[in-house]
Amino acid sequence: MKVIKLGGSLLEQPNALDALFASLVEDSEKTIVVHGGGAMVQQWLSKAGLVSEKVDGLRVSPPEHMPYIVGALAGCANKHLMSRAIAAGLKPVGLTLYEAGISCQQQSAALGQVGVCATSGTGLIDSLLTHDCLPLISPIGFGSQGEWFNVNADDAAVAVAANYNAELLFLTDVEAVLDSNGRAIPQLDTKAIELLVQEKVIQGGMLVKVRGALDAAKRLRRCVRIGSWNLISQTHSGTQISE
Repeated sequence: MKVIKLGGSLLEQPNALDALFASLVEDSEKTIVVHGGGAMVQQWLSKAGLVSEKVDGLRVSPPEHMPYIVGALAGCANKHLMSRAIAAGLKPVGLTLYEAGISCQQQSAALGQVGVCATSGTGLIDSLLTHDCLPLISPIGFGSQGEWFNVNADDAAVAVAANYNAELLFLTDVEAVLDSNGRAIPQLDTKAIELLVQEKVIQGGMLVKVRGALDAAKRLRRCVRIGSWNLISQTHSGTQISE
């Protein structure tokens, strides 16, 4: 089984999404998709006249923002992915973390309704996979009292992968992490990553992706891969990230 963490930037790239879902049609391995959608959240909040801020990369989520955050992630972004998956011939089912068996709790009062994955248990995933469905999980969580939480999509993907003992793939808009000559780097560990960061080979958006993948590898105690949709059909493509 594998979990695909789908970067929010891919939501705006229909060709990449179509290629991903087409490759999943041909893939016999059971697959779960966890997606983000930060750009769409920002658009919804801006249209509502709400000012959004981030602290250490996390979007501060006061209660009055949550209807828009939930609507963008569990609603529009999730159903957009469902639409592309259906067109490809798949049977997608849109879910939140709750249906995946993961409960959440507040990270800190200062961040509002930002949540962290707290406990894992049995959800609907096994049953859906048995019926050849494709679970599409938004990073929206629920607390023990039914509270809404906005969960970092990387953290959500790690929690789902851990809950189902699955391989984790980070899908982005690039085929792999590239070296200074623009060539794909097949493997990276902590030491190699820090060296490339110092040399400014890895920086900007890719630095965020690589550090997220490295954190996931440490938490799962197994390698994760980062790359484009080719990771599905070409099992040795992309960059393998390990401790």
